[in-house]
Amino acid sequence: MNKNSADKTYSNSLAAFRQLFRPVARVLLRDGVTWKELADVAKQTYVDVATRSFGIHGRPTNISRVALLTGITRREVSHLRKQAEEAEPVSTGHMNQATRVLTGWYLDATYSHNGTPLPLPATGAVPSFESLCTTYAPSVPGTTLLKELRQASAIEQRPDGQLVARTRYYVPEATNPKQIQRFGEVLADLGNAITHNLHRKAGEPPRFERRATNLQMPASVVPEFRDFIESETQAFLERVDAWLSAHERHEVVDEPGIRLGLGAYWIQDLSEDLSDKRTPR
Repeated sequence: MNKNSADKTYSNSLAAFRQLFRPVARVLLRDGVTWKELADVAKQTYVDVATRSFGIHGRPTNISRVALLTGITRREVSHLRKQAEEAEPVSTGHMNQATRVLTGWYLDATYSHNGTPLPLPATGAVPSFESLCTTYAPSVPGTTLLKELRQASAIEQRPDGQLVARTRYYVPEATNPKQIQRFGEVLADLGNAITHNLHRKAGEPPRFERRATNLQMPASVVPEFRDFIESETQAFLERVDAWLSAHERHEVVDEPGIRLGLGAYWIQDLSEDLSDKRTPR
């Protein structure tokens, strides 16, 4: 591969990741995940994938090669591997700026009594919400934190104006944990299929992955399209499920079982995504 081709592949990979990451970023931001926490998970995952998938002759990748592939120092690679083996959490806690304020409210004796947060005036001398924010989140305006925490129902304001903490952690828009798990599984299934097709060996069949889209659709047809898709796709998936059930591995068969199936998903760009795609780069 010549330099121009390599540069193009590199830039296209980053552009593709940017598109892939947008829906992930929406979920993480809604659930209060900070950039630092995301970066820790990304680093751990980079090391894990480099270790498992880039070894020679099927063996796990050694530390030096992982460091070379990822750009992470050998010392940190070793630490991250050990951390993964011991099943330690990647992040030290859900400690974004808003959560620091809430935690201080619960734990700092100036703002609490025996672990119970005191009602605080919005402004004024210590103890107040203003002084609490100055202590635990000096880089963020107190008015911004107040608005955000009230919107997230983490605090509320009493009729007398005093602010009361309702939760010790800040989660902007908490999502159902099972829905979050499914979100990761669906993205992983689709990503694994596409990755297989990108890097499959000669003679290895591709995994089925098709789309049918049109950029000139009026928004008024969305309900009709939804009815059509739910009817046609549901019927097809039921046939797929019946086929899978009929071909299930039985206990008497000395053959390992694998996960096999087919997924279907709705395509509709958000306005912000369309705007992003149309911006010259």
